[in-house]
Amino acid sequence: MSLVLSKPKDFLFMAISKSKKEEIVSQIASEFKNAKLSVLTDYRGLSAEEMNELRTRLREAGISYKVVKNTLIKLAIKKTDLSGIDSKIFDGPMAIAFGDDEITAAKIIATYAKEHGSLEIISAITNEAKILSANGIRELASLPSHEELLAKVTGTIAAPLSGFVNVLGGNLRNLVYALNAIKGQKS
Repeated sequence: MSLVLSKPKDFLFMAISKSKKEEIVSQIASEFKNAKLSVLTDYRGLSAEEMNELRTRLREAGISYKVVKNTLIKLAIKKTDLSGIDSKIFDGPMAIAFGDDEITAAKIIATYAKEHGSLEIISAITNEAKILSANGIRELASLPSHEELLAKVTGTIAAPLSGFVNVLGGNLRNLVYALNAIKGQKS
């Protein structure tokens, strides 16, 4: 027996089975548990093409971006250590970016929100059950990434070392110049 729909959009109005809802809730709960930062956004106003572009940017960084009903999000939150979070922040249509680190998801979402005014940052939830405001996310996004910080530290450590090598090399160069001058005087 196959399911025949009279119109493609009829599929959108079909009820989701209880087992499918439980599967979605478990998946979202797992995403919340594994994420260090979950950025909540209001995606209304983005075209399908813009939404796909955002998803692609996030996917390339290893971040999942999911649109889920608020009731399912609230059930998923109850299955995590984040159960103390006020569920009032889950209001209206939203999509959530689940980031493996504290900065990357915020950077990508904040950059995309600047480029496309229709994407609105609502808030974010840290893995420690703290809620960040939209301004807090923008500030977090302005911080350098982990790789940038490592490059700066490496440069800071390398600068004195290269200066020290130049000083030692300068002494040797001066010795060679002095020896060449003495050689020139004797010949």
